Amino acid sequence: MTRERVAPAGRVNGEVNVPGDKSISHRALILGAIARGRTYIGNASPAADVLATATCLRACGVWVRDFPPARYALDGNGVGRLRAPDGVLDCANSGTTMRLLAGVLAGNDIEAMLDGDESLRRRPMTRVVDPLRAMGAEIEASPRGTAPLRVHGREVLEGLTWRSPVASAQVKSAILLAGLSAAGPTTVVEPIPTRDHTERMLRMCGVDVVSNGAEVTVHPGPLEPFGLRVPGDLGAAAFFLALAASRPGWRVRCPGVGLNPGRTGILEVLQAMGAGVHVEEGAPAGGVEPAGDVEVRGTRLRGVTISGSLTVRCIDELPIIAVLASQADGDTEIRDAGELRNKESDRIATLETGLRLLGVPCDSSAETLTIHGPVRLRPAQLDAAGDHRFAMAWAIAAALVPAGDGESIIDGAETAAVSYPGFFADLGKLLAS
Repeated sequence: MTRERVAPAGRVNGEVNVPGDKSISHRALILGAIARGRTYIGNASPAADVLATATCLRACGVWVRDFPPARYALDGNGVGRLRAPDGVLDCANSGTTMRLLAGVLAGNDIEAMLDGDESLRRRPMTRVVDPLRAMGAEIEASPRGTAPLRVHGREVLEGLTWRSPVASAQVKSAILLAGLSAAGPTTVVEPIPTRDHTERMLRMCGVDVVSNGAEVTVHPGPLEPFGLRVPGDLGAAAFFLALAASRPGWRVRCPGVGLNPGRTGILEVLQAMGAGVHVEEGAPAGGVEPAGDVEVRGTRLRGVTISGSLTVRCIDELPIIAVLASQADGDTEIRDAGELRNKESDRIATLETGLRLLGVPCDSSAETLTIHGPVRLRPAQLDAAGDHRFAMAWAIAAALVPAGDGESIIDGAETAAVSYPGFFADLGKLLAS
């Protein structure tokens, strides 16, 4: 376990080029692997999660060549043409890898075992097991409904309409990817629409996909290879943008980040809290993914209520939003956030523990977290709890401790590499600028 010491920020005014979007990078590799022909991917995320996806695809017989630091070329053989791996597919800490590959493997007449680290083995998998079984694949999970997953797929699956009990882009994507091997159309109906990277990228590959609000239908068919430069990860930029928002006169600009409507909830929250948010849209990545430059300027913040679809649209950013809420006037209430308890850690419990160490009063229920601000943060020793987003969120909290009050310590800081290996280096450059 590694430890990082982070001192309070004196002033923040700069630009950060964040790495490529993790969610899009996963999907680009997977779609390139099942397209027929040569695919090129640029500015891919260097995250450990994405490396796990590439490694698993190689184990399934896909020619994947990486050109560090951020480029890939793949030769795909088409839908349903993966090879049975010789050993267990190690998904490491990546729920996206496990769930999306389960969907792809379900449409191949092969057997494979998907496993991961201790954290991934705690995450619920019945949410993908049930629909894939209904499509005709044979899948076994642990008695607790978690990894490891043993998948024995079929060359041709059954199309279906699946009403998902949870709003999860990973679940939706797993079903849609399996639907590429079905005998007819496959439809997913969600309780609330989630990010639509998979749908957009399938269309980029020439697949017939129809979206109508929370309902998405995919028609089986071949995928065309593609070239894609992945936009920057808005979820990674969120940590720096929140830091800028916290103090009047502070500013951060992040160029070339993804602006998918399913991911921009963080920008709406920052605006609602009173921060100055400026977005300059550019050309869409691959012709399908909105992208552009984002700049945030700080001001005096106010508490807000986040609920419903907005919670879904910023689910990954809720830890840093909670940290920022400690600097806002009044209460910030995060509702409908029960899914946070099923992430890499129980993020609501981890937030409560860390915020209280920082001197922030907060309350929670099964699906709600309330932060009472504003608070003068105090230096603390904080545990990332094996969760990459807390390694980064606690670092931003440490930077918000008043100057002269001392450093904070983040234990388990190495987990930031799951999504952003260069985070602490980029934060250090920003704080020194």
